[in-house]
Amino acid sequence: MLKVLIPTIMLLPTIWLTPLKWVWTAATVHSLSIALISLTWLKWTSEVGWTMSNSYLATDPLSTPLLVLTCWLLPLMILASQNHINREPVSRQRLYIMLLTSLQAFLIMAFGATEIIMFYIMFEATLIPTLIIITRWGNQTERLSAGTYFLFYTLAGSLPLLVALLLLQQSTGTLSMLIIQYAHPLPLYSWGHKIWWAGCLVAFLVKMPLYGVHLWLPKAHVEAPVAGSMVLAAVLLKLGGYGMMRMMIMLDPLSKELIYPFIILALWGIIMTGSICLRQTDLKSLIAYSSVSHMGLVAGGILVQTPWGFSGAIILMIAHGLVSSMLFCLANTAYERTHSRTMLLARGLQVIFPLTAVWWFVANLANLALPPLPNLMGELMIITTLFNWSPWTIALTGLGTLITAGYSLYMFLMSQRGPTPNHIMNLAPFHTREHLLMALHLIPVILLMTKPELMWGWCY
Repeated sequence: MLKVLIPTIMLLPTIWLTPLKWVWTAATVHSLSIALISLTWLKWTSEVGWTMSNSYLATDPLSTPLLVLTCWLLPLMILASQNHINREPVSRQRLYIMLLTSLQAFLIMAFGATEIIMFYIMFEATLIPTLIIITRWGNQTERLSAGTYFLFYTLAGSLPLLVALLLLQQSTGTLSMLIIQYAHPLPLYSWGHKIWWAGCLVAFLVKMPLYGVHLWLPKAHVEAPVAGSMVLAAVLLKLGGYGMMRMMIMLDPLSKELIYPFIILALWGIIMTGSICLRQTDLKSLIAYSSVSHMGLVAGGILVQTPWGFSGAIILMIAHGLVSSMLFCLANTAYERTHSRTMLLARGLQVIFPLTAVWWFVANLANLALPPLPNLMGELMIITTLFNWSPWTIALTGLGTLITAGYSLYMFLMSQRGPTPNHIMNLAPFHTREHLLMALHLIPVILLMTKPELMWGWCY
């Protein structure tokens, strides 16, 4: 754990000490080397399940894929941000990279924490850099309103969790995941216990987000700069799923009866947000709502609490993290050239940028879960789990899959096909940096297709 955390923290002074000419190069190379070191976590040698650096930081097969995804994303965010941050004063450029790095450090400590209260503190600490990135570097004045939504939704969900954790500490005497997950289930029968159960999960359901408490997400995504959108879609939403997986283990006796309304909301949310996607005119908004739809499926898989459901949820989280991040990068490349997110004003781009149209096509196919990709594997495992739990769910999940295919194709056709408007003929060509960025998103998805047990090995 420390072999990645210490170099990440060392990157903070490096950014301020490096000469201006080399700031972006040094940050990219340093973060990419951290990402490559993190790949060593995937070589699993431990017999007991946990590999400890000390009593507070450890990795296990559930947190490892998410930790590697977090480390992999930092160089990609730095690559994606170069063009639009380069025009800023030097100190702001350094501050921007520093915020992204501090966010990675908080996320590594959140996913690696063995104490639930440390996980909670880091879960909340990720709010600060994300909020500054959205409200300082967002594109429009609505960024302040988006930041307020993001802050208050997350905090309102998190405070009941803090109270629930303090009550848990009082009743069990420990908040260590290593001990609690092997302890006997807590005797939970009274109404007070039911409220405590809800308090434990609401923070994570808001973060995922579950349909009904999702309104902060489209706002935050649309207003955030490209790095903000990437980290939000790829990793911060997954904090919610990871937290739910860790907490569901302790909440067992009550979960059987209390999960019904949440699963119904999650499945209904897949259809509702998918339908909203079909009516979107704003490209980033469409990708943001598609994230809500996919995370609804993940929430359903986790709430059912079977090994297949958990495996499908983590596979879909990793695959969706890479694909949605790639879609936000592609949307940003179009925005930097046309200065519009409205799909009607920037259509027919395939004629001007044929190679980029290939990236768009592959990203959309991955988003709608093309057969060999891990997206389909995760979705099929969750749909099978839900069908086993109740055969009626197949109507909702099946319709959700159809709608996903519909809006993915709609997004591709609207942005790439059709007549090219006269006002966008004279656009700057694509850079090698942008093609490299897309390749670095897509290569892990294709490689995971050949070795999916890296993601789901913890169940078996």
